[in-house]
Amino acid sequence: MHANERAGTRQWAGLAVLVLPCVLASMDMSVMFVTLPSLTADLRPSGSQLLWIMDAYGFLLAGLLITMGTLGDRIGRRRVLLTGAAAFGLASALAAWASSPEMLIATRALMGIAGATLAPSTLALIRNLFHDDRQRATAVGIWTAGFAGGAVVGPIIGGLLLEHFWWGSVFLVNIPVMALLLCLGPLLLPEFRDPKPGSRFDLLGALLSLVAVLAVIYGIKTTAEHGIEWAGAGSVLAGVTAGALFLRRQHTTPNPMINITLFRTRWFNVPLLIDALATFAMVGFSLFNWQFMQLVLGMSPLRSALWSLPTFLVMPVGIALATGMAHRIGKPRVMTAGLLVAAAGYIGLTLIRPDSGILHLVCALTVVSFGIAGVAAVVTDVILSAAPPERAGAASSLAETSAEFGGALGIAILGSIGTAVYRTQMESRAPANLTPEQLAAVEDTLGGAVDTARTLPADTAAALRNAAFEAFTHELRIAAVLSAVLTAGGALLIARLLRPSRTRPADRDPAPEDLGRAPA
Repeated sequence: MHANERAGTRQWAGLAVLVLPCVLASMDMSVMFVTLPSLTADLRPSGSQLLWIMDAYGFLLAGLLITMGTLGDRIGRRRVLLTGAAAFGLASALAAWASSPEMLIATRALMGIAGATLAPSTLALIRNLFHDDRQRATAVGIWTAGFAGGAVVGPIIGGLLLEHFWWGSVFLVNIPVMALLLCLGPLLLPEFRDPKPGSRFDLLGALLSLVAVLAVIYGIKTTAEHGIEWAGAGSVLAGVTAGALFLRRQHTTPNPMINITLFRTRWFNVPLLIDALATFAMVGFSLFNWQFMQLVLGMSPLRSALWSLPTFLVMPVGIALATGMAHRIGKPRVMTAGLLVAAAGYIGLTLIRPDSGILHLVCALTVVSFGIAGVAAVVTDVILSAAPPERAGAASSLAETSAEFGGALGIAILGSIGTAVYRTQMESRAPANLTPEQLAAVEDTLGGAVDTARTLPADTAAALRNAAFEAFTHELRIAAVLSAVLTAGGALLIARLLRPSRTRPADRDPAPEDLGRAPA
């Protein structure tokens, strides 16, 4: 296809295939949230291990996205996508039969490595399939809606499975989806690669990018959980140093992994930051709302999944509305409005109490989802528009890295802060007549407190549950406050730095010189 040529039936059919791994990636995360209580009861992980079970996938995925995106540019995006799909299915099978927290953490890490091939390959292929600006914006919106769709069906499928099978069954859902992708991909997806990839792959650059992302995330997570210590500070310093060396190498190597010129403009930098902030709040807070429904309100996995449906069903509506409005009022204004709507939802969550009921939680989360969905569709299109087609893999990997980096940090930081708040609260609230072993379990996680309460006399059990529910709701409110501040701050940042130009229509992408590349 040539520039500005409109896509036909084959391209739209290819898009349908590319949405499959998007649905899967979203399903995998949303299923994990609904599975946490069952998983905790069976494997009995510590509070730190529970966070690593959630984080290992995101950490490795975020750390390898740039590498996999660049690899797809060199050897073929379809090849990388299908190879990753096969590896993801195999890792999912291993995770399903994990027999210890350590084994589950390891298999989740393998899933993250394989998952790093999926998002940049699909988004890069969309960039190559759709050259017309409006069609590409629609395609990116559909791609984003795939994540929303996976978030919708994930908890429902997970809830149904958990009603009849063990927690590991939720990972087996990945296998038929990957099998379908492996069957349809070769038939409907053309191969794309950079026609001039250079003489060799930058292995040292790939290693530096991985170390930079993993070390920074680990250091921030450790600091959030244990306070400022040499281990956490040293890890962050090592990550920043590796990142600086990576960027310097991209300036000097003849075959850079990323186009450094893209970072010279705020039209690329700011959307990357907004993508990370929105995902930080959305994914990080999800760690709390599922536990609130199942452990505080006592809902089954299936019932909690059904109650969460409105929060997911509004996402396609938000995506469609934002995509349409972007051509009328401009993408910066759409992103600003979406973030302010999300901030309003988080403010509603700061008012929640243990006896607030499910309607309060669901209504506030629905407002958050509606706002974030609109931001996600538009911000991804702005980032993707910055790259020439032959470098779409690297650009899309940066977009996904910012989102995954934000999500991993959201779970790590909000989760670690929440754990610290919960423990502090329980030290003063827990009943005095608990044994040291019971007290340790009670102060570690909410799931541990609920399980311990089942073994105690009625009066003590009731007092323990009330104390644990109050402590957990307190940490939920703090997470909501932080999320509201971040999303409102992101809105102010866009309003300040991404003002639509008076010299070009609001429905146009930024000019090439605004995006750090030469005019065509």
